[in-house]
Amino acid sequence: MQYISTRGNAPVLKFEDAMLTGLARDGGLYVPETIPTLSHADIAALSGLSYEEIAFRVMRPFIGDTFTDEEFADIIAKAYAGFGHAARAPMVQLDSNHFLLELFHGPTLAFKDFAMQMIGQMFQVALSRRGERVTIVGATSGDTGSAAIEAFKGLDAVDVFILYPHGRVSEVQRRQMTTPSESNVHALAVDGHFDDCQARLKDMFNDFEFRDGVRLAGVNSINWARVLAQVVYYFSSAVSLGAPHRKVSFTVPTGNFGDIFAGYIAKKMGLPIDRLVVATNQNDILHRCLTTGAYVTDQVIPSISPSMDIQVSSNFERAMFDAYGRDGAAIGQLMAELKQGGFHISQGILEELRSHFDSGRVSEEETSAQITRSLRTHAELLCPHSAIGVEVAERLRTSTTPMITLATAHPAKFPDAVEAATGIRPPLPERMADLFDRSERVTRVGNDLEALKAVVLERINK
Repeated sequence: MQYISTRGNAPVLKFEDAMLTGLARDGGLYVPETIPTLSHADIAALSGLSYEEIAFRVMRPFIGDTFTDEEFADIIAKAYAGFGHAARAPMVQLDSNHFLLELFHGPTLAFKDFAMQMIGQMFQVALSRRGERVTIVGATSGDTGSAAIEAFKGLDAVDVFILYPHGRVSEVQRRQMTTPSESNVHALAVDGHFDDCQARLKDMFNDFEFRDGVRLAGVNSINWARVLAQVVYYFSSAVSLGAPHRKVSFTVPTGNFGDIFAGYIAKKMGLPIDRLVVATNQNDILHRCLTTGAYVTDQVIPSISPSMDIQVSSNFERAMFDAYGRDGAAIGQLMAELKQGGFHISQGILEELRSHFDSGRVSEEETSAQITRSLRTHAELLCPHSAIGVEVAERLRTSTTPMITLATAHPAKFPDAVEAATGIRPPLPERMADLFDRSERVTRVGNDLEALKAVVLERINK
C-alpha cells in the first residue's frame, strides 16, 4: 500500500512513513494510491463482531507490512481499553429510522479519541522499533488537542505541543489540555482563532530546516492514520442496522471535514452509504461551497459549538483531490488561490461533490432549540455540536433510509451551552470529577511562527 500527496509533488511513502510524516513536503495531504474494497460477504461478516475485531478487518488492508497481525491486534486492544462503554461506539434510537451514534465514551469524551488513542499506540510501536524520537505539534479547536495529549502523555518516544486559540475553547476542553502533569506534553494558548493555529502548524511543516531539526510529526486530521481510524465506526454502525443488505445515510457535524471524509472512504471501500450530510454552524464555509461552488474564507465567528469554528477545512483538500480526478497540479493551484482568500469550483466538480455530500447550516438559536427539544422529545442531552447534527439530519432524512447522526462529544464538555438551553448542567463522568481541582500548566504565545518555534526548541532541548 503506497501513499501519495494531494499536490502530486512529494515522495510516495508506505503507511508507516506517511503516518510519521503527517503533512507531505509539498504541503499536500497523503492519501492511499488506491482504496482497498471489502466485498458484500466481507461486510456482512462484520455483523456481531466486537468493535476491535471490526477495526482490525477494516484498517488492516491500509497498513501494509508496517505491523504484524499480532502487533496490530495488540495496538487496537490497547487503544480502546480505556473507553467507558463496552461497545465503544454504541447507538441509540431517536426516532423512526433516526439513530444517534455515541462517539464520546473515550478518555476525553469526544470522537477524536477513536483515532488519537489508535495513533498514539501506532507511533509508540513504530518509533520504539526504529529507536527514534519525534516532536508532535498539533493545532486544535478543542477536542483534537485534549485527545492527543491524553494519547501521548508519558510515552517515551514523543514530545507533544498543542496549539489552541486562547479564550476560544470550552473550559473543560482547556483543562483537559492544561492539567496533565507529564513532562512530554505542552499546551500552547495562541492569540488568535483556530485557523491561525492551523496556519502556524503548516508553516512549521513547510520550514524544512526546523521540521527536520526537531523531527516534526503531525497528528491533526492532516495525518492519514487519523482519518483511517475514524472509518471503522461507519462500518460498525451501518452493519448494526443491516448493511450491506440495506443502505444507510450519515449526518456529521464537522468543521475540518476529516470526520465526514472518513465516511467517504468507507463508501469507497464498499459500504452502501446513500448520503453523507455535512452539518455546520454559523462558520459555514463547507455549506456555502457545496451550495454555491464558492470556497471563500470569511471571519471566524465564535459560537457555542467552538470545535466547528473553522473557515479553512484541511481535509476538504482530500475530497477535492478525488473530485478533480486526482490531479495534484489542479489542487496545488486551488490551494494557492485559497491563500489569497478562496477559490471557485466548476459546475462539473460541484456536481461530483454533490453526488456524495449534502449539507445544512444551523444558527446559534436553532442549536439551543434543538438541545432543548432533544431532551424533551428523545430524553437525550446533546452537546451543541451533536445538536447541530441532529437538527440537519431531521431536515434532510427520508422515511426509507436509516439516518445515523454522529454525536461527537459528551454534553459535559460544553456545560454552559447545555445549561443555557435546558437548565441542566451536565456532570463530568466520575473518572473526571476532579478536573476543575487539578492545577493547570499552559504557555501563552502570540500568533507568530518564530515565537512558537522558539518554545518548541527550548522545551525539547531541556
